[in-house]
Amino acid sequence: MQSLVHLVSGDESEHETALAIARNLLEDESESIDDVAVVAQAGGIDAVTSEGEHAENVRELLADDVSFAACENTLETKDLTPADLVDGVETVPEGAVEVTRLENEGYAYMRP
Repeated sequence: MQSLVHLVSGDESEHETALAIARNLLEDESESIDDVAVVAQAGGIDAVTSEGEHAENVRELLADDVSFAACENTLETKDLTPADLVDGVETVPEGAVEVTRLENEGYAYMRP
């Protein structure tokens, strides 16, 4: 199974919940989770910045093979660059398109 966590809100509690969901998916032994992806856009981009409150948690999830994608449109809107992201967070031109692409590949969609 493949799971997609969509980080779109600027709410810090939703950031925390989304990253906890990603961690729980990895640790659950009742199902076989083959891949966990997190897509960050809009206010959710703050959770994957290198200076953000959740940077260390993102680093740990990356080390455990969770993939992270950040929306380039959002980066531009917020006057950020890929250098502002946690190392290992990839960028995609449009977060919504990435979410749609992953869903079409069979990822189950989750949003806190």
